[in-house]
Amino acid sequence: MSRVTTSFLLTCAAIGVAGGILLWAAGWVSSVLFVTVPFASVAVAGLWLLPATVALRLLERPLAGILVGVLSGLVVFPWLGAAIWWAVFAEIPFMLGLYRYWKTWQFYAGALFVGIVYPFAAAASFDLATMPLWAVVAFFALTIASCVAGVGLGILIADRLKRAGVAKLARRRGLATRGLGRGDGPAGQH
Repeated sequence: MSRVTTSFLLTCAAIGVAGGILLWAAGWVSSVLFVTVPFASVAVAGLWLLPATVALRLLERPLAGILVGVLSGLVVFPWLGAAIWWAVFAEIPFMLGLYRYWKTWQFYAGALFVGIVYPFAAAASFDLATMPLWAVVAFFALTIASCVAGVGLGILIADRLKRAGVAKLARRRGLATRGLGRGDGPAGQH
């Protein structure tokens, strides 16, 4: 990350608090569903990707998703670990590209990846080993669909915020504006 600015930190804080409020509700809904209809609780799993997705799409800065995951997790303290866990998966596709690319498909790749990994991680909690094959397949499909939907909603929100001019100063700047473009001097002057 080239520079951590106050506008970047404040934007992450705002997204983190708003995301934390959303995750507070999602955490309780998921907990109630887990007790009553465990299978259905994964329908809200994708909401855990939403805060990090908004941050990464809006800011296009390394570790923005994880920072927002930590901040969201502090708001929903009982689910701090879950908030960070999901944020890491939102961030992975950008880490793998060394934060050089910010393509829409990367967001969906992260959603697909966590949608596949989560059922394995939660297999014991949901007792997937005792379910018939069709139910396990449906569980994976529901988890993946939820994650893709959560990322899609996060992209929609971030794009609308970007169009409205939100966080303009906190966003990643192009190479030329940072003085790193071809032919630019140290201060970005030609």
